[in-house]
Amino acid sequence: MPTSHDLNGLMKFLSRDEWSECFAEVFDDHFGPILGDGDMEFEELAEVLGDDRVMNLWGCAFEDFLTQDFEGEPSNIVDEYLQRRGWKENAQTRAYMGALRTSVMSLYEVSDVVPGQSLMARDLLRGGEPIAVKEGTATKTLKQWDKIAARIVPVRGKNILAGGVLPFTREATECLFDGLLDVFGKKYARKLPAMRDEDLRAVASMFTLVWVFDALDKVMNMPMLQNAEGDEFMFHDVRFPLAAGATQEDITARLNGIAGMSQENAQFWNWSEYMPQGEDKPKEAGTLSLDTAMDNGLRVGNVELKGGFLCLSANSAERAEKGTALIQRALGDLVRTPLTEIRTMQQMMAERPAKGGKTPSAEMPPELAEQVIHEYLDQHYRETLDQPVQMLGGKTPRQAVKTQTGRQKVAEWLKYLENQTARQPDRAHPMAVYSFEWMWTELDVHDLRR
Repeated sequence: MPTSHDLNGLMKFLSRDEWSECFAEVFDDHFGPILGDGDMEFEELAEVLGDDRVMNLWGCAFEDFLTQDFEGEPSNIVDEYLQRRGWKENAQTRAYMGALRTSVMSLYEVSDVVPGQSLMARDLLRGGEPIAVKEGTATKTLKQWDKIAARIVPVRGKNILAGGVLPFTREATECLFDGLLDVFGKKYARKLPAMRDEDLRAVASMFTLVWVFDALDKVMNMPMLQNAEGDEFMFHDVRFPLAAGATQEDITARLNGIAGMSQENAQFWNWSEYMPQGEDKPKEAGTLSLDTAMDNGLRVGNVELKGGFLCLSANSAERAEKGTALIQRALGDLVRTPLTEIRTMQQMMAERPAKGGKTPSAEMPPELAEQVIHEYLDQHYRETLDQPVQMLGGKTPRQAVKTQTGRQKVAEWLKYLENQTARQPDRAHPMAVYSFEWMWTELDVHDLRR
């Protein structure tokens, strides 16, 4: 049985020649500048951004397509579908399709999030008071003052989010406003006028383009981790099963005979290589070099006896290959064919336990930890009120609130602080529950906290 927001019927209708050609035009508006400039196929975007994100982007283009009228009769796919196939859908699905037909993509600021239930959304482009939105899925991840590009549609007395929802970063938000100001702003204007529905429908693809360019910029400009030899960081754990009859004494003697092997204790060796200063490979732009220098050279790996295995750990494929060859040559028939496990830096960080096997809460009672952290934050932010802030144009918060424009900027700054704090993974963490209420009151901008 179809769900209340099931658009499968409409999507199948899209396969008709007349509508597939129309959709191709809309699709090109949303993705042409990206795919054309980058000589990239749409499917390749998924390799960079991930399947879920790309399907969400496709949904944004599809929902835009549902609002458009084309030449000829019928001029809109929703109108034709409901006329021809509407009898197959339940009442709520028909209402949802009808609402999408006249929907508008806009940028909203989220507040009062009730996970799994609802949120308040303030339209940053058309103005007006925040509206209540019933939403189950997105509210599980959205935080106070998040900004999202979305279509909010009324369906049978309730406002709901359509399927295409794009979370906007601060950089993407600024880029969107700049783009809209170029299109709709008056000459030399610094402020965007209140947008009309027809204006936003005309530039629906701008939301997609801005979001994708911002996401690609962040992905492409992530620094690549490399070691001093210029090899990409990729952790290799090479496990050599010990041969029957191999003793710890024999293994120790042969390992100590390998140049660069330094025994730390009965079962652990550091493997180092001498690298004269200045002879490490030059780094490419956008890379970070991580390695550990030791007294006898640069540490390139370590070796450990664990149960019935001799384990080599190295941070690149090249080092793992070299270390494997050294061990096999030195130990010979004392070890058998090794097995190799490869992990990325992200996987290593996710697997690593807290230092000492303890969490901060295990070292200090939660109530005391919260008190200490909140007192520190109070002091830190009280000092910040009299310090220049980049988001406020280099003015202090107390200076900025002296003008109407400055008050708006201070409110945005406070929302940014609250939003970043709310993004703590652990909702019970002292940082996550810190209240900025006193700052809104101190700066007398509480009326802008909406």
